[in-house]
Amino acid sequence: MIRRSFCKTLAATAILATSFGVSAQNAPIKIGAVLSVTGPASYLGDPELKTLQTYVEKINAEGGVIGRKIELIHYDDGTEAGKANSFAKRLIESDKVDFIIGGTTTGATMAMVPLVEKAEIPFISLAGAVVVIEPVKKWVFKTPHTDRMAAEKVFADMKKRGITKIALLSDTGGFGQSGRKEAKGVIDKYGITLVADETYGPADTDVTTQLTKIKGTPGVQAIFVFGFGQGSAVATKNYGQLGITVPMYQSHGVASNEYITLSGKAAEGVRMPTPALLVANSLPDNDPQKPVVVGYDKTYRDKYKADPSTFGGYAYDALYLAVNAIKKAGSTDKAKVRDALEQTAGFIGTTGKFNMTAKDHMGLDLSAFRIAEVRNGAWKLLD
Repeated sequence: MIRRSFCKTLAATAILATSFGVSAQNAPIKIGAVLSVTGPASYLGDPELKTLQTYVEKINAEGGVIGRKIELIHYDDGTEAGKANSFAKRLIESDKVDFIIGGTTTGATMAMVPLVEKAEIPFISLAGAVVVIEPVKKWVFKTPHTDRMAAEKVFADMKKRGITKIALLSDTGGFGQSGRKEAKGVIDKYGITLVADETYGPADTDVTTQLTKIKGTPGVQAIFVFGFGQGSAVATKNYGQLGITVPMYQSHGVASNEYITLSGKAAEGVRMPTPALLVANSLPDNDPQKPVVVGYDKTYRDKYKADPSTFGGYAYDALYLAVNAIKKAGSTDKAKVRDALEQTAGFIGTTGKFNMTAKDHMGLDLSAFRIAEVRNGAWKLLD
C-alpha cells in the first residue's frame, strides 16, 4: 500500500511538473512600459504608447515570439519622475514583467534606473540624455541619440554656415540641463563661442525675458534651444514675437510635426538634428533605413489618421530590439536576454543602425542624425 501510494505521488508530481512546464512555455511574455502619455511630455509619450500597442498586436497576430504572445502592461507617469519610479516598482514586484521599455523623459528614466539595476531586468529607455548610458549600466539601454550627439550635429551645421558666436537657451529639466552640459563640453571643437547662456522651466508659458536678454547680447549669430515638449514651442513663438532674425536651432527633443503646429509661423527656418523617420519620404531609395521608416510611417498613419513622430519611432526600435534579443536568447531568461541585447549588431531601426557593445548601450553614431529645416510649414531634409 505504501509503495503504491508513493508511486501515485510520484506520478502526480510528474504530471504537475509537466503541466507547469507547458504552462510556463505558453505563458505570455510580459513587457512593461512606463510612459508620459499625459503632462508636458505627452506629445512624446502618446505616440510611444500607440506604437507599442500597434506592434505588439501585430507581433501577436503573426504568432508571437518564441511561440508565446506578448502581454503589454503599461502605466502613465503624467511626466512626473516620482510616479515613474512607483510604476517601475509595480512592474517589477507585482506584474513580474520580463522586460521594461520606457522612461519617456530623462527624469523618469533616471528615477527607474536604480530599480531595474537592483532587480536585474533588461530596460530600454526612450530618453535622450547621455547620462542614461554613461557611465554604462549593466541592465540599461536606450534608443534615442544622445544630447551630446545632437549638440555636435548642430555645431557642425553652424560651422558650415560660418556661425561662430551663439546663445544657448535650455530648459531646467533633466534633458535640457544634460544637453546644456554636453553642448558646453563640445562647443570648442567647432570653433564656436558661447556668448549668452539662459534657461527656462519646461512648464513656463513665456520665455520673453530670456530671449530679450539674448537679443540684446552683442554678436549673437544663432540661438540653440535645448529642451522638449511645449516649452520649446513656447520659446519658438516668443522668438517670433520679438522679431529675432538670427537663425534658431532646436535639439531632437522636438523632432515631430507637432512642434511646428504648436510653434506656428515662428518655426519657419528652424533647423534641428533628426532621425530619418521625420523625413522618411525624402530619403533616397538606396538608403537602408528607407523601407523601415516608410513602413512605420504608413502603418501609423493608416491606424491613427495622424502624423507619426520620431518618439513613436524610438518605441518601435525598443520593442523590436527586445523581441530580437528574446529570439536570440531563446527564452525570457533575463540575463540571457540582456546579453543578447548587448550583442546587437547591424539592426536597422527608425532611429538608425544599432551596433551595441559592452561599452556602448545605445549603438548609434552621428550618421544616424539628419539635419532638417522647417520650410513652408513642413520639415525638409537638408543633409
